[in-house]
Amino acid sequence: MNSHHRFWPRRLPHAIVPPQTSLWDNLAISARRYPDKAALVFFGRTVSYRALEMAAQRMAAFLHRLGVRKGDRVLLCMQNCPQLVLAHFAILRANAVVVPVNPMNRAEELKHYITDPQALVAITTADLAPELAKASNALASAQRLRHLLVTEFTEAFDADAAGVDAPPASWNDWLCTCHGLPELEGGEVHGWQQALACSDPVPDLLVGPDDLAVLPYTSGTTGLPKGCMHPHRTLMHNAVASSLWGNATSENVTLAVVPMFHITGMVSMMHATIYSGGTLVIMPRWDRELAGRLISRWKVTSWTNIPTMVIDLMASPNFAQFDLSSLNYIGGGGAAMPQAVAQRLLDQFGLRYAEGYGLTETAAPSHSNPPDQPKQQCLGIPFMGTDARVVDPDTLQEMPVGEQGEILIHGPQVFDGYWSRPEATEAVFVELDGKRFFRTGDLGKVDADGYFFITDRLKRMINASGFKVWPAEVESLMFRHPAIQEACVISTKDDYRGESVKAVVVLRPDHAHTTEQEIISWCRENMAVYKVPRTVQFVNALPKSGSGKVMWRLLQEQEAVR
Repeated sequence: MNSHHRFWPRRLPHAIVPPQTSLWDNLAISARRYPDKAALVFFGRTVSYRALEMAAQRMAAFLHRLGVRKGDRVLLCMQNCPQLVLAHFAILRANAVVVPVNPMNRAEELKHYITDPQALVAITTADLAPELAKASNALASAQRLRHLLVTEFTEAFDADAAGVDAPPASWNDWLCTCHGLPELEGGEVHGWQQALACSDPVPDLLVGPDDLAVLPYTSGTTGLPKGCMHPHRTLMHNAVASSLWGNATSENVTLAVVPMFHITGMVSMMHATIYSGGTLVIMPRWDRELAGRLISRWKVTSWTNIPTMVIDLMASPNFAQFDLSSLNYIGGGGAAMPQAVAQRLLDQFGLRYAEGYGLTETAAPSHSNPPDQPKQQCLGIPFMGTDARVVDPDTLQEMPVGEQGEILIHGPQVFDGYWSRPEATEAVFVELDGKRFFRTGDLGKVDADGYFFITDRLKRMINASGFKVWPAEVESLMFRHPAIQEACVISTKDDYRGESVKAVVVLRPDHAHTTEQEIISWCRENMAVYKVPRTVQFVNALPKSGSGKVMWRLLQEQEAVR
């Protein structure tokens, strides 16, 4: 018996056989079981399971009219809103593949998400549509989007009738303003109501467990982001397992504030809730006062988050007025939960914060803490059906208890490989004991109880409030600035975010008067805000090895002792 099985929830099996159906079937079945039950809540307006399913079918028919066929990739670029959930399932119902894109990305970044998966159709909100159109219009005609489907946030709620669920006034400019439709060169722009009014026949459902369902992108130490090929079965496993692990029932009410374009929000929150027939109370972005009101009003039972959200909520001057008594599950990942905050949750509310661990390649959790017996600042134990090991990165020999090595993962949630990147795929898989293991690039150790702890990263990555920032990607964007000769991106300590981005820059001789603020402002215009360096340090030269490679580790070590 594995040592961690001593702490396994007694009510659960060690492994499951997930449904041999598509992810679409989860919505269809819940709609048959709970037709009038609230599937989604958004600023006071509810959407029933029946209404969600019917709207998704009409949109699937519209996508089919636009030429979307089995296996085609469709971009979905939105912040959390009912339209994201509807569009996600519509794409699946059209037998196509969801390409979830971070809405913080700018046009220069978005080009890759259009060209790499060869997407011809994109779905977005009106505030983001100009950036997507700008990206498409800048491409060669053969690579451009052919169709852009656009919705306004206000098509999902009535700002005047939201009452206590109303969004903060500071959100009105982007949430309640009618932005209009952009020009798409060589293509057509369609309004949301046009899609929902489609009366064409819904195409036959042709996809099953082994067909590609979602192509989320992940960055790495080198090059552009890579698409992770997830068939229906990998996401189905973790949706069902997450539902079981978190004690979910059809009466669950989930606060959906973790981004649903991200693998954790998509699988452990959206798909798990739709599978179990629960209700998603949706927030498009974080606001502690709104979160407190929503938890209190809708009797939220489950909240997946990043620790900074919990810290911020507890710091609210109105915290004592919020009713958190309905919560029975709280957990998350992306950063360690501070001991003092976890203890306060336990003492004040009887809640044990359950941290987890996973990557885009593992459809979110590969590890999770048992809800009844979590350890703090810990990744947890291998998830249902998962074999995880800590090995020497060079020899692949398993490391003894307590000793550091690379974390490897084998399980039903592991992706099939990187889209159009056979060499990159081959590089991250190894075979041990007849099993195919994914190399995470993360260093960790296992204690005597079988709980995993992360210790360092083989990969060069910055974790800013749970958002992964890959220095190579930021550097490649920064090199486009006319004043920058060289740039090296490292992490710097941040009391709130955990880590922030710092750029060490060598300026071109003819741009020696360029300021830190000018660099930062340019970055804000050309990359997602969480990637933007918070500080820029100018140097005469970057340290380099004998082979000419920039010695980023040296710069990182120097930053650590500042």
